[in-house]
Amino acid sequence: MNYGNIKYCDIANGPGVRTSLFVSGCRHHCEGCFQPETWSFDFGEEFNTDLEDEILRSLEPNYIAGFTCLGGEPMEPENQPHVLHLIKRIREKLPEKNIWIYSGYTFEELTDPENKACHTEYTNELLSNIDCLVDGEFHLDKKNLMLKFRGSSNQRILDVQSSLRENSPVWNEEFR
Repeated sequence: MNYGNIKYCDIANGPGVRTSLFVSGCRHHCEGCFQPETWSFDFGEEFNTDLEDEILRSLEPNYIAGFTCLGGEPMEPENQPHVLHLIKRIREKLPEKNIWIYSGYTFEELTDPENKACHTEYTNELLSNIDCLVDGEFHLDKKNLMLKFRGSSNQRILDVQSSLRENSPVWNEEFR
């Protein structure tokens, strides 16, 4: 997996101060995407264990609320095993940190085992280890700069654990 950027004091992609990883590779190609260079799976640099260790260290201070993974598309099948490995390490070492993923795929698409575009052998475990999923493609015609932590009004901020229990999307009421 490649990545395009890591932000260590990000306040735009989830609540509080966060570390955010921008992975490379995205097949959605949303009109108006704010970083179309990340569509290429070859963009940026190769993600490795040293960077994982650096991300874990960056999450240690008490003022860091959590970790966000976005892109590109973290839930592309090629990216899922790498994202899962990192998230499991975060959960193990820093279980108090909240974890968000931004995906152009919807919760329904991700949890449908018949959807080979995004559902893999890693998807369920990945979802079971995150707190919030900002789901849905960015729609330029629904762009709204007043929305908190999302770019267009079709996107949802979901409480993943409640959604998995209900087997249906459940909004995170704090950000509705």
